[in-house]
Amino acid sequence: MIRIPFVKAHACGNDFLILEETQARGKHAALARKLCSRNTGIGADGIEFLQRKPNNEFFLRLFNADGSEAELSGNGTRCVAAWLAASEGLHDVALGTHGGIRTCHLIRRDGTDYWIESNMGVPRVMPRTIEIPSVKGPIPGAMVNMGNPHFVLFPDAEDFSSQGLTWQQLGAKIAVDKLFPHGTNVEFVRILAPDCITFRIYERGCGPTTSSGTGTCAASTAAIALHNAARELSAIAEGGTQQVVWLTNSSEMLLTGPAEIICSGEVDFA
Repeated sequence: MIRIPFVKAHACGNDFLILEETQARGKHAALARKLCSRNTGIGADGIEFLQRKPNNEFFLRLFNADGSEAELSGNGTRCVAAWLAASEGLHDVALGTHGGIRTCHLIRRDGTDYWIESNMGVPRVMPRTIEIPSVKGPIPGAMVNMGNPHFVLFPDAEDFSSQGLTWQQLGAKIAVDKLFPHGTNVEFVRILAPDCITFRIYERGCGPTTSSGTGTCAASTAAIALHNAARELSAIAEGGTQQVVWLTNSSEMLLTGPAEIICSGEVDFA
């Protein structure tokens, strides 16, 4: 039995545990499954393992609640940036991930809320209509790479349902279809105005989530590329609103949103 210090934070309800990499002892997946459990653990969508490298460099490994490892999380990265601002006074930080380096800048602090602008890299988008054997009809949308994979579609229904299925049902099918060998995140987007979208997220390795940083960026990218949305827009998820700026197709996307430190503590793990 070992005792592990942890921090819990969330970004628009998308919650993460932050653990030092030195505490993992090679048990990243087991820790994620145990500690992220809503009923028998602390509860979270995933764990960000923070590795401190020489020359004050940082690297993050993200493990989803089901124990699978993902390339990165935009919201998780922002939560770590908020924690480093709170604990070490770092207002500008570069965080390495398997999806590339993400730089974060603290805009302002309001109590336990930290408003952070993150550089999210250059999106790559490809319009694509997919077909899934267990789903009726073709599904038009776009594949978007934000350092991790996304498929974005644009349902007409106000409840985001499509193909005769709820967005949760359809998201679960798309996320694990053989078209995506490593799985994919899925966003269901409705355009409210040229500079405003609303969307729902089915996250690979986690399921429905209230928010997603890379999902916000992917949804915005597809809206801009496929539906001529404004290059500066508000993206509204169930957990809250984030701001996106993508000046040109070759520009890096900027994402601004809140992160809140919820608590810190220790947990026993066998």
